[in-house]
Amino acid sequence: MKQKSFLLHVIVFSFLLGSIACKKDNTPDKNNSDNEIELHADDEAQFDAEIDAIANDANLVLESGSSFSPRIQDNIICDASIAVNAQANPQTITITYNGTNCLGNRSRSGVVVISAPSGTKWDVAGAAVKVEFRDLKVTRSSDKKSVTISGEQTYTNTSGGLLSELSSLESITHTIASSGLSVTFSNGSKRTWQVAKQRLFTYNDGVVIAVSGKHTEGDKTNIAIWGNNRLGTSFTTSINEPLVIRQNCSFRLTSGTIEHTVGSIVASATFGLDANGSPVSCPSGNYYYKVIWTGPNGNSFTAMRPY
Repeated sequence: MKQKSFLLHVIVFSFLLGSIACKKDNTPDKNNSDNEIELHADDEAQFDAEIDAIANDANLVLESGSSFSPRIQDNIICDASIAVNAQANPQTITITYNGTNCLGNRSRSGVVVISAPSGTKWDVAGAAVKVEFRDLKVTRSSDKKSVTISGEQTYTNTSGGLLSELSSLESITHTIASSGLSVTFSNGSKRTWQVAKQRLFTYNDGVVIAVSGKHTEGDKTNIAIWGNNRLGTSFTTSINEPLVIRQNCSFRLTSGTIEHTVGSIVASATFGLDANGSPVSCPSGNYYYKVIWTGPNGNSFTAMRPY
């Protein structure tokens, strides 16, 4: 029960980044870079949150049933059914999302298949599973904005160990990587995005998760996601300071800085602030994040948003 409770908390915080961006789904004029920055930031946040959510679902099923075990409970994910084929090679876990809104903030429909060679044990260092998205459509409750993801990524337990044993381990490191996920937006635009992320789990008065980017392009480092946005503009999203989520702050995102480079425009977002823009440890109310960017005419823009 302790293991299940912890992993369910992990699922809750993975949706946070998808809810903190501006709730817009209008497609701006290609020449309006300010609207493009806001729209792209929202698209990227929704996509990123769902990638992490599927990784957390993979953790939940792989740990609850000792890897590819028929003992995995079918109802362990509230909006999905689970089918395990441990006899095949590769062995598979098929998660079918049913479109319900049991988590309150969005609904999911479609299929995700987790597979690995027969005999793979998730707790062994270097263990890797293929995660295949089959038209996974996620619709946000607040504005009905959806994103549909197809394609494959690799989820690797780089360090080995199980999250249920984290308090007795120094750390656990997982990575998420994909050379191309198909992303379809609400307006029908379809793009291919790439992913290279690391999630470092440690224990300090509770679980601490630090998310960072692993890709480099030219002088750009720490890139987590890259490709072309829905308007066709090339982008990279870098995590300049790890995004830190802490259990002792109710699994909230407590700090971190990301940088969106969209064409020639660079926008930075800093998390873990109060309403005045100062760092705060764990407020009883909202955290705030601050976004700063400079437009093509040299005008500087700043926005503060609660989350």
